[in-house]
Amino acid sequence: MDKKIEELKNKIEEAKKGGGEKRIEKQHEKGKLTARERIHFLLDEDSFEEMGMLVTHRSTNFGLDKQKFLGDGVVTGYGTINGRLVYVFSQDFTVLGGSLAEAHAEKIVKIMDLAMKNGAPLIGLNDSGGARIQEGVVSLGGYADIFYRNTRASGVIPQLSAIMGPCAGGAVYSPALTDFIFMVENTSYMFVTGPNVVKTVTHEEVTAEELGGASAHGTKSGVTQFTAANEIEAINQIKEVFSFIPQNCEEEPPSLPYEPADEIRKELNEIVPNSPNQPYDIREVINGTVDADSFLEVHKDFAENIVVGFARLAGKTIGIVANQPAVLAGVLDINSSRKGARFVRFCDSFNIPLLTFEDVPGFLPGTDQEWNAIITNGAKLLYAFSEATVPRVTVITRKAYGGAYDVMNSKHIGADMNYAWPSAEIAVMGSKGAAEIIFRKEIQNADDPEAKLKEKDEEYAEMFANPYNAAARGYIDEVIVPDKTREKLIKAFKMLENKVDNLPKKKHGNIPL
Repeated sequence: MDKKIEELKNKIEEAKKGGGEKRIEKQHEKGKLTARERIHFLLDEDSFEEMGMLVTHRSTNFGLDKQKFLGDGVVTGYGTINGRLVYVFSQDFTVLGGSLAEAHAEKIVKIMDLAMKNGAPLIGLNDSGGARIQEGVVSLGGYADIFYRNTRASGVIPQLSAIMGPCAGGAVYSPALTDFIFMVENTSYMFVTGPNVVKTVTHEEVTAEELGGASAHGTKSGVTQFTAANEIEAINQIKEVFSFIPQNCEEEPPSLPYEPADEIRKELNEIVPNSPNQPYDIREVINGTVDADSFLEVHKDFAENIVVGFARLAGKTIGIVANQPAVLAGVLDINSSRKGARFVRFCDSFNIPLLTFEDVPGFLPGTDQEWNAIITNGAKLLYAFSEATVPRVTVITRKAYGGAYDVMNSKHIGADMNYAWPSAEIAVMGSKGAAEIIFRKEIQNADDPEAKLKEKDEEYAEMFANPYNAAARGYIDEVIVPDKTREKLIKAFKMLENKVDNLPKKKHGNIPL
């Protein structure tokens, strides 16, 4: 028996070495951790239970029979983060470049199935050269098996993807199907076709980092929600997101103990400028309302005219969607609509109440927006809010103009509680534009058109640029002093804790994609 135990120990040691010391050194030289090191930093100490450590591939083509490594290029298993169960796979670039093929995919599929059966989140740490071409179509089949399960798991369990190295070709679609993507600057990239193919087809000279690095996807495409300077930072970001989300769609998000205190926040009275055209940072409103230092912004550097993220209010997890008047006056455009819609749908999938801060002058005009389908993309945000059944509260801080008023979680599309500050302006459009249309002839025929326009601008503003017409019709439940916002929100969300709202029976809706 001793010999057999010794044999097992040797195999375990062999598996832990991955592709060997030289390849591990190369991984470290690139500023990257190994697959096992990543798991070590992600999970609670000594909580990881590995599965499939002794799996090897079954291919003999192109000399693969002489390149067998225990584990076949991916470390899989389960463990805990802050005591909560999670399933993890971590691709090992030191073994055949982390390439995915039959056995590699089977290991990932196995833990995906377990995650679904046990209702626990799935975290994928991606670092792979792509499909193992020596195994041909079997590799492609392995990817499709994973894609299928990503789709089935969507909205059932949270799925988080960290890109820790290359992720190209078909490999990009599994992360794209998950809820949040984390990328590392200068050492990770994602693209469907690499720089060489791009050069051949379009004659563009571009590096892998420029084409699909963390910065490109964090600011231009919006593919990744989080970017980090290094892998440890990315892993800590995963843990922080994890602290806000539940295990599955049947559970409530985690909350922290909270002792009631004085909830008045006087600083909120000073944030909105007297001039309706002067910008301010909506993050000041958010941070002045939620629990101290609890706001975690999502998609921070993409579509900055809308701010989304997680926070805690009296210890409870909430999701926040807020127009950002400091960028493009907080206007809604294609990217901000997509960003907002995706976040709203995630929160609704996992029972996270939604808080909306509204200061929106409308949708961005122009040929670029129209030709690139602002209509369909704007409708995504409208659809997401309308479909959401979690508790939904809106606070209008200043402008709420036109169709954007409807879209930003208005009472008409199912919001539960709608508040407005006295500075709120709820109207079809701004007073000057409205005056130019309504009083056009009167202004044109006036002795002093500019003075007449100013007069009519002020007349319209007095009549409509306020929250009271909407409040008179019940579209606004209460006009509140800004410093009482936190107090009102705590009470509103407490009141809505047991909300039940079921969608009509259907297979699924047809969101405008």
